[in-house]
Amino acid sequence: MIGAILSHLDFLDEHIDRLSDAIEEQLGPFATGVRLASTITGVAARTAEVMVAEIGTDMSRFPSARHLASWAGQCPGNDRSAGKRRSGKTRHGSKWLDTALTEAAMAATRTNDVYLAAQYQRLRPRRGHGRALGAVKHSILCACWHMLSTGELYHDLGGDYFSRRDPERATRRLVAQLERLGHHVTLEAAAA
Repeated sequence: MIGAILSHLDFLDEHIDRLSDAIEEQLGPFATGVRLASTITGVAARTAEVMVAEIGTDMSRFPSARHLASWAGQCPGNDRSAGKRRSGKTRHGSKWLDTALTEAAMAATRTNDVYLAAQYQRLRPRRGHGRALGAVKHSILCACWHMLSTGELYHDLGGDYFSRRDPERATRRLVAQLERLGHHVTLEAAAA
């Protein structure tokens, strides 16, 4: 019985290798796009291949990153009428692209000291897991558009981007957190 299972595993490994070779052959002309997309935090080689296969490398079809995100179904809906907000559900896009972006976003949110994880951690308490993950997927897709348009590699902003962007806000938030815990806080400027 074990011999049959092992021979079946060997057959599956050979089949996977053949399919991987066929995928590499088909994506040969798009190797630069795959290499660029795989530099994004959380995007593995196979995920980059799916992204390039679904959106292509010619970004002239999309006037901006927002157009690409809208086409892919990664923008929140906007249904307002008479001052009332109704469903904000995203529209449907490519299910293969959505699955690849979800995997990449989940991997990015579990990485330490990167912008995408900081974005997720910042949004999750207020908006919930699903919407925060959707924002990370949107950011990955926008970064991919910029990289494929310009040919530049991904440059991560860092996990402390939001505190560097507005240090006063970060200070107020931390002081308020300490005061909620029952401490009295007096701030003094650090010696330079």
